[in-house]
Amino acid sequence: MRFDVISLFPELFAPFLVSGVTRRAYESKLVDVRLWNPRDYAEGNYRRVDDRPFGGGPGMVMMAGPLAQCLAAIKAERGDAAPVVLFSPVGDKLDHAGVEGWSASQGAVLVCGRYEGLDQRFIDRHVDIQVSLGDFVLSGGEIAAMALLDAVARLQPGVLGDEDSSQFDSFNPALDGLLDCPHYTRPEEWEGLKAPPELLSGHHVQIERWRRDRRLEITARRRPDLIAAARAAGRLSKADEALLAKLS
Repeated sequence: MRFDVISLFPELFAPFLVSGVTRRAYESKLVDVRLWNPRDYAEGNYRRVDDRPFGGGPGMVMMAGPLAQCLAAIKAERGDAAPVVLFSPVGDKLDHAGVEGWSASQGAVLVCGRYEGLDQRFIDRHVDIQVSLGDFVLSGGEIAAMALLDAVARLQPGVLGDEDSSQFDSFNPALDGLLDCPHYTRPEEWEGLKAPPELLSGHHVQIERWRRDRRLEITARRRPDLIAAARAAGRLSKADEALLAKLS
């Protein structure tokens, strides 16, 4: 799949694309990331890409012209109908199901806004999807784009060291949409704190029940909405419900 990123600061992506386990996806082109600077498509000696907002107010607004010219160059090179995605507070919140959808897609054009935002006319004419990471504001869309790319990359075959790793992530349907359980490693005792004896027992049924119980406890405490969704989908067993009843 291919993701074209429109950003005034493409240099921010350089360390991201060559670091960590997900670099395998970018180096192998399982996730082909190409960077585009709208300033290269701006007119005039100063290559201006922003201007003051009509009606007054603080900050600057990214101009529609350079963005549209940049997007036209991307579409000519891609030759497909990839959706144009803008990271914005008004967008739908990105979740695991959304990431899974993108991980099986042809990719997209990711637009990273800056300043006070983009000229609305560019959004109206060219943007297909708006995405938000949550109820907070970033200085630009680059961090949001990296978050999406990282989440998509780690779901690609062969990227993670263990093929089953992503199946045990929080929110994954393999865990019935619950949060993940705590994890422990050597030494067995650290600063007076011992690892749970169930994990040291070698009894696989006991270990899985312990992990399931902890997932239920953490999810019920932190994200009761996920418990409600799992219950509505019929994903909770009698043993699950018995544990939850003790917690209430």
